[in-house]
Amino acid sequence: MRDVAIIGVGATKFGELWDRSFRSIGIEAGMKAIEDANLSGGEIDCLFIGNMSAGRFINQQHIDALIADYSGMATNNIPAVRVEAGGASGGVAFGQGVMAVASGVHDTVLVGGAEKMTDLDDTSINTVMDATADAEWESGMGLTLASLYAMIARRVMHEGMATREEIASVAVNSHFHGALNPGAQFRKEVPLETVLRSGPVAEPLGMFDCAPITDGAAAVVLCPLEEAKKHTDNYVRVAAVAQGSDTLALSQRRDITTFGATVAASKKAYEMAGITASDISVAEIHDDFSISGILALQDLGFYKRGEAGKAFLNGETRVGAGRIAVNTSGGLKARGYPIGASGVAQIAEITEQLRGKADKRQVPNAKYGLAQSVGGTGSAVTVSIMEAI
Repeated sequence: MRDVAIIGVGATKFGELWDRSFRSIGIEAGMKAIEDANLSGGEIDCLFIGNMSAGRFINQQHIDALIADYSGMATNNIPAVRVEAGGASGGVAFGQGVMAVASGVHDTVLVGGAEKMTDLDDTSINTVMDATADAEWESGMGLTLASLYAMIARRVMHEGMATREEIASVAVNSHFHGALNPGAQFRKEVPLETVLRSGPVAEPLGMFDCAPITDGAAAVVLCPLEEAKKHTDNYVRVAAVAQGSDTLALSQRRDITTFGATVAASKKAYEMAGITASDISVAEIHDDFSISGILALQDLGFYKRGEAGKAFLNGETRVGAGRIAVNTSGGLKARGYPIGASGVAQIAEITEQLRGKADKRQVPNAKYGLAQSVGGTGSAVTVSIMEAI
C-alpha cells in the first residue's frame, strides 16, 4: 500500500447561501482545492463526493454525475462516486479516496463534500436529518435526532460524567474559535450564560447546544506521498483513516454514554499511525450537539471519563490554552453543519493547521491532527489522522 498525501484543500463560506446552487458551491470548493494543489484539473482521475440527502434537500439524485459534469471532468470519463453515511458522509468519502490512492487503483483523487440545506422549511429539514436515526423504532415513533442526543445528555448528567454547564461549554468553545474563522457561519463568541438560557429544543439541550442548518462545500486533493513534491511543497501525510459502526437504534446499545464506533475507529487509527492520543495537537470533532463533544474527547482517548466536560469549561481546549486544541474551525456548531460537507471540511481544517496556515486560530508546532466524523447517534464513525511533513 502506498502512503497518501493531501496536496490541496478548498472550501466555500458556510452559512445560509440563498443565492447559490448546490452545483455552484460544489464546483467552487473543488476548483479551490485543485488550484491549491497547483493542478489544472485534467490530472484528476477519480472523484468521491460526500452527500447525505440531495434527493430530499434539492430534489436532485445522481449528484456524482452532476458534479463530474459541471466540473468539466465528465469529458474525461473519470469515475465519480457519491458516498452516503449520514453525518459521516464526508469522512467516509475521504476514507474511500485515501484507499483508492493507497491501493494504486487511482493516482490523483478529488474528494468533495457538499450539502444545500436551506432551500426547505425548518420542519422538512429536520425531518430529513431525523432520518439518520432508525426510521422504524425511533423517528417513526416520534423521536427526533435532538431528543435522542438529549437522552444521552440526561444519562451523562445522571451518571456524573458532566454537568449541564460543562455540556454547554462545548458550544462556547466552538464559538470562540468560530469568531476567528472568516469562513464560519457564526463569527461571534457566545458566553456560557447565553447557551444555558437559550430556548429549549429537547431538555436539557437548548438552541445553542445544536448545530445550525447550513449550506456549504469543501474539497481535498489526494495523491501518492512520493509524488506530492512534484505538485507542491505544502502537503501533509495521511497517517491513518479508520471507520467503525454501531447499532442504528440508540436503544440497542449497551451504554449510551459512549460511542463504541468512535472507540474502535480511534484505536485502529492510532495503531495505523503508530502514535497515541497524547501525540495529537489539534482535533476536529463532530459536535452536532454539545453533548457529542463530551463523548468525543473521552472516546478518542484525550480525556478520561468524567474529565472532558471540565476541560471544556476551563477553556483547556482553546488554541494555546492546553495540550490539545479542539474545533479550531468553529466546529459544526459555529462553522456550520452542511451535513455531507462537514467531514471533508474537518480534513481541510486539520490540513491548514499542519501547514501552519490557520492564521489567528493557528495551533503552534502542530505535528499530528485528528478528525472525527459521526453519522446518526454514533452508528457510523470515521477517525482520520494527518501528519505534518
